[in-house]
Amino acid sequence: MTPSDKRPNIVLFMTDDHAVPAISAYGSVINRTPAVDRLAAEGMRFENTFCTNAICSPARATLLTGAYSHVNGMTSLQGPDHTFDATQPSFPEMLQEAGYQTAIVGKWHLGHGGDSDPRGFDHWEILPEHGVYHDPVFLTAEGERSYQGYVTDIITDLALGWLDRRDPDRPFALLIQHKAPHRSFEPAERHRNLYAHEDIPAPATLHDDWDGRAPAAAEARLRMSDLEPHDLKEPVPEGLSEREEREWRYQRYIKEYLRVIAGLDENVGRVMHYLETTALSDGTAVAYTSDHGFFLGEHGWFDKRFMYDPSLRIPLVMRWPGVVAPGSVNDDLVANVDFAPTLLDLAGVEPPARMQGRSLLPLLRGSTPDDWRTGVYYRYYMHLDVDHNVQASYGIRTRTHKLIHYPGHGSGASGASEERREPEWELFDLVDDPDELHNRYSDPGYASVVAELTGRLADLQKQYGDTPEGVILGR
Repeated sequence: MTPSDKRPNIVLFMTDDHAVPAISAYGSVINRTPAVDRLAAEGMRFENTFCTNAICSPARATLLTGAYSHVNGMTSLQGPDHTFDATQPSFPEMLQEAGYQTAIVGKWHLGHGGDSDPRGFDHWEILPEHGVYHDPVFLTAEGERSYQGYVTDIITDLALGWLDRRDPDRPFALLIQHKAPHRSFEPAERHRNLYAHEDIPAPATLHDDWDGRAPAAAEARLRMSDLEPHDLKEPVPEGLSEREEREWRYQRYIKEYLRVIAGLDENVGRVMHYLETTALSDGTAVAYTSDHGFFLGEHGWFDKRFMYDPSLRIPLVMRWPGVVAPGSVNDDLVANVDFAPTLLDLAGVEPPARMQGRSLLPLLRGSTPDDWRTGVYYRYYMHLDVDHNVQASYGIRTRTHKLIHYPGHGSGASGASEERREPEWELFDLVDDPDELHNRYSDPGYASVVAELTGRLADLQKQYGDTPEGVILGR
């Protein structure tokens, strides 16, 4: 049989905070990622993929369930009961029921114990919460296991070890979920001096003053000046101007981030090499993505949470020999709620109605359905969280515009403040203003766009069963 004649094996890499501008397949000017680039060259690169809630645990819950946060219960870093209900329908369990061997290694970040333990996996070995970069402890169904070494290498070792032990006569689905490149950044020793003698190009908006945007932008604690000593790893030099200090902090920040990604990319390459040398490559669909985006100095920021594109946009590349045309590019609007139904569709399993995304299989085959989405719905719940002070928001992102509403309050999410702000709106023209510097919401010339997008935003909330107050629908 050719790979397209049978159900493929599945390998899914999910990283943490890997921003699109730090992948050379997407045109990075700050680093090279040859292993991820190879996946893109041998498969499809999706240009317009977005998360639906730019924070770790909610994004991971959406990956598993194919449902928005208000449906799967994970609106913030903890759910209503501070844990994820893993008993709800998920694609790994459905693949398992369809005869797949399933495993997850690496970052889970959805709680541990009872109904929060991974379900639908024949094997799981996960980090507690975020885990650590060096000498990590892992949680398993049999208890804790400790390892010596660098976590990105160890996650790969565990993944390859499971592949060695699997039943070779049954298809498999393996989720390799890396901690990297999550802050605080700790590179492997072999990359500690990478970029030491060069300056990394800074984004054009590094010195953004947030003028003309909603007050939420100016009050957020995501600035280079908010980086802590453990981020910088050395004292700020004396005598620098404010601008010089921001640039110095950016260099310290971005180099450590990229050093961590260097180890990540190497380990993607290790898995690809394994698939080749074990004759698994042709029959395996391999995807690479991240839980959400990350600010790499854009708007003078680090972290995520906002609906601005550096936080909202995520990478997605997928290789499936015999089905996906090598070097193909898709620019349709894709969301992370689509991942679960896609992986089920690859295996010939019908996604349940509860999943709110759509299978990407037609897109992977080079054909876009006529009724494909023209807007992506986003919602962030953790209003004025104690560490970053970012306001709750929701909105719609189309190919050409973005409408964001800051309601001025949260909606019961854990980690959210009860402090209120005046409601605000932002509208960005992504064609004329791709850096999202000019809020056009009150511009009379955009009145018709505001009216149209306000209506479409309400329609999306109705479609997905959300409300402006953000009531959690349950599981």
